[in-house]
Amino acid sequence: MQLHRFSFTAMASPCELHLSGDADACQLAASQAEQEVKRIEQKYSRYQPDSVLSQINQQAGKTTRIDPETFFLLNYARVCFQQSDGLFDISSGVLRQAWDFKQAKLPSQQKLSPLLKRIGFNSVELTQDQVLMPASMEIDFGGIGKEYAADKAADICRQHGIHRGIIDLGGDLLVLGPKPDGSPWHLGVRHPRPASADQAFAQLPVYEGGMATSGDYERFFELNGQRYCHLLNPNTGFPVDHWASVTVLTPSCLLAGTFSTIAMLKQASAIEWLKQQGLHFLAIRPDGSHIAATGSQ
Repeated sequence: MQLHRFSFTAMASPCELHLSGDADACQLAASQAEQEVKRIEQKYSRYQPDSVLSQINQQAGKTTRIDPETFFLLNYARVCFQQSDGLFDISSGVLRQAWDFKQAKLPSQQKLSPLLKRIGFNSVELTQDQVLMPASMEIDFGGIGKEYAADKAADICRQHGIHRGIIDLGGDLLVLGPKPDGSPWHLGVRHPRPASADQAFAQLPVYEGGMATSGDYERFFELNGQRYCHLLNPNTGFPVDHWASVTVLTPSCLLAGTFSTIAMLKQASAIEWLKQQGLHFLAIRPDGSHIAATGSQ
């Protein structure tokens, strides 16, 4: 059966759908999947002043009514906060005000301290139809929005009878099912310190499920031989440095994305935590050494 490729741009990322099936069904599924991804982007973008997310931030200190989808995402963020011992915190985006990764300059503690006081998702009051945040808090779905959108796009494809293919939203992947011949897809894991632009560290066989990588190479600067990346510990305000990247395979892209980020934030304790979750993963150190495990899922 023929493989059909569709591409578009959303969430500041190149997006591709590789779908196997009837041409008309694939075209319709791809069109509706693209619309769904862009709907989620519009609804939860921090760059859109009229988005649901912006409205919640603008209403900080007051109760804001929310719909079931927004409750799902906020509740998921709360669970991730709890499971990560507070390391995965969607209120930590305010630290962007202290870090400019276009300049090799460390922020002062005087700059960080007032921002750290505004972080702490445990202080958010959440029910199924409303949310109340402290007046100084801002939240950001940047750590879960794209992965959630990949899962929703996959749901639409399945509704159209498409059960083989790949959803790729800027490198966050959801595999609908195996190749047309029944074999697995071999998905490349980016080399965190590549000798050439297209060098992969490994190829992982995947029949179905989500795959995501969190790494220190997306936004960073180097100063005095030390790399400072965009993955910031919400307790200290400083970047993590134990892993160059962590790739995780789970049943959904949303889980893969958050678990890979949590693993990066957990630093040295990540491996024990990932094994406790029973996950397939590949963790790469800055020196190129790595740890891989095939989990129970």
